[in-house]
Amino acid sequence: MLDAHSFQPNPKTRFAPMGGRRAVPGLHTPRQNRLIAALPVEDYERLLPDLELVSLPLGLSVHRAGDREQYLYFLTEGIVSRFYMTENGASAESALTGREGVIGIAAFLGGESTPSRAVVLSAGYAYRVGADLLKSEFKHGGALSHLLLRYTQALITQIAQTVACNRHHTVEQQLCRWLLLSLDRLPSNTLTMSQKLIANMLGVRREGVTEAAGHLQTAGLIHYHRGHITVLDRPKLEKRVCECYAVVKKETDRLLPDRIAA
Repeated sequence: MLDAHSFQPNPKTRFAPMGGRRAVPGLHTPRQNRLIAALPVEDYERLLPDLELVSLPLGLSVHRAGDREQYLYFLTEGIVSRFYMTENGASAESALTGREGVIGIAAFLGGESTPSRAVVLSAGYAYRVGADLLKSEFKHGGALSHLLLRYTQALITQIAQTVACNRHHTVEQQLCRWLLLSLDRLPSNTLTMSQKLIANMLGVRREGVTEAAGHLQTAGLIHYHRGHITVLDRPKLEKRVCECYAVVKKETDRLLPDRIAA
């Protein structure tokens, strides 16, 4: 379990605006986000002047439990974890978000805040936009509000499936699911993540993750060394995982187009 002090962000860590609202061609563009990529040109160009590129350093809290979500963050690189922490300091992850999604859904759903916390697990970048502007978009309907609602449905599926997986499947199956979901959001087959942090995210004992990772390494599916996990045989890893990974992936692919709209 994650204790109250083992995953606190560095107080010096802040969002870092990247100088200018429009991206540098070839480096970062809003269309690297799956939701923005699906926007028709007219909607995209209307939104573009209000998008600000920011860096997401490892360990940054994008928002804390109970915070009013003033921005939406459309990720173009990296992974953000949503997790809940109990009063005694224990925690468990509910969902991962990468370039397929957005952080800050409470802002446009009307709740303003959530009891969950969003923390950067893999450093990256995002384009942020003010929540008030998104509320205005929702009043008029249109492509962006439609895409955000479809993403919310995909996110709800991931959260529900995570609950079922954590309750009914083995630690090894949970680890396989978590590895595959993470790899889907990274540009390579290598993750930099300690076993302690993985255990924190899964809400299990570190010893359980160590044993499960050992089984996968012995079987030749992964290589783990000093916090670096390399997936060596993804097809076999997909055969080893429970059905939860396929359910989440299928629903995400069904709801979110992976193309640039005309």
